[in-house]
Amino acid sequence: MYKIAVIGGRDTIMCFKALGLDVFAADKPEEAKKILREITGAENSYAIIYISENLAVGLKKEIEKYKDSPMPAIILIPGREGSLGIGKEALQSAVERAVGIDIL
Repeated sequence: MYKIAVIGGRDTIMCFKALGLDVFAADKPEEAKKILREITGAENSYAIIYISENLAVGLKKEIEKYKDSPMPAIILIPGREGSLGIGKEALQSAVERAVGIDIL
């Protein structure tokens, strides 16, 4: 069975834990990078990984590895501080690649 993970600051991820998702607390991009490498290993079966935008800024290369693969889908979410607009840009780019034109 596929699972869903959330990587972010404690304040951001606790609501996801209440929903039954696997949560991984990280305060710095280095910590998030280590977690991402661990949960994308062959023995794990995460179909979706949510990452807070403030951590994703330091994980661009790691996230790029998965942009064209069907699993895991990496989705950027706003952190407690609010949206940085990175998630919207990533979604817009993915839609444009999929349909060939910017429809958003």
